[in-house]
Amino acid sequence: MTRTTPSIGRVTAAIVAIAAMLPYLTLKILWMAGNPLGLDQAFVADPTVVALNAMTFGMDAVGLVMALGFIMRWGMRLPAWLVLLPLWVGTGLLSVVVATTPLSVLVEGADVLPAAGPIQPWVFAVVYSGFVAQGVGLMVSFALYARDRWPHVFTTAVTDRPVTLTTPFQIVVARGALLVTLLLGGIRLAWAFGVTAGLPGGMADAYSPSSAFQDGLKGLLAIGAGAALVAMVTGTGRTAFWKPLVVAWLGAGAMFGWGLYAMIVTAAGGPLGGNAPGVLGVVQLFETLTGLVMGMCGAFLLAERSRPAAGGSGGRHVQAAQHPLEGEDREGDRAPADHGHR
Repeated sequence: MTRTTPSIGRVTAAIVAIAAMLPYLTLKILWMAGNPLGLDQAFVADPTVVALNAMTFGMDAVGLVMALGFIMRWGMRLPAWLVLLPLWVGTGLLSVVVATTPLSVLVEGADVLPAAGPIQPWVFAVVYSGFVAQGVGLMVSFALYARDRWPHVFTTAVTDRPVTLTTPFQIVVARGALLVTLLLGGIRLAWAFGVTAGLPGGMADAYSPSSAFQDGLKGLLAIGAGAALVAMVTGTGRTAFWKPLVVAWLGAGAMFGWGLYAMIVTAAGGPLGGNAPGVLGVVQLFETLTGLVMGMCGAFLLAERSRPAAGGSGGRHVQAAQHPLEGEDREGDRAPADHGHR
């Protein structure tokens, strides 16, 4: 039975995420309005910077709406794709920041903040501490939301997968993706361990422990995601389905999200852009494409697992996207569903 009232943990995590987003959104509004708080005047007025600020403001605003949906009654009636797509990209981006920022601060201390440039050091401190808090809050609240809305994802075994007409194709795609992720992840890990081949000259000179942490984690996530996707589509292993799903989810989301973001910034040019020549540009391109293919393969798998439940065949599969609240009285739709906690 699907739980309709969120736990106190889900409400608390969502509120933490929302509170952590507010300083970042406030800064973005000020910058888009022309206020140079924390920035050089010429930098904030650059058209490319204005466009990138608008894009990142929109991304965080979507995250805020999602966090609200996790604690409001209407959130349980949102179409599955409208929840899963932005959370897949968002958690992929934030998971890297959440994991690497504390390590970078621990190892580098205050040196982790750029001493020079158009952005003042305190802005980085505010933004990245907010990213860590909102990342933790958003991922925890989403996990609890998913457990309440699709409980069978967390109880079925990885071996309990339907064999359909698309299964052979999914296996081919997953195995091909694994080969690509082994290559891409290997390159990232090589950079993390000090190999500079393929890095632009300026980036190689400025390579820091923080850069190594990020490359190392991205490499591990890529390889782990490829292996996890193969396990899911082939039904290999004696573990719960949600365990490889989490690895594939975060790894593919990180590849797609970070790859696409880097390509947009590079293509935009301006003070934050520039070229990503040689191996780095190719790696970013293939990370984006491979993450997208893996995400689509995973979406097909989840959709096929949901069909038996939609037909009423039992509780072995993920429930359909439509939620029973669709037919209930909606007077309380705007009220937070924070009553009746267990």
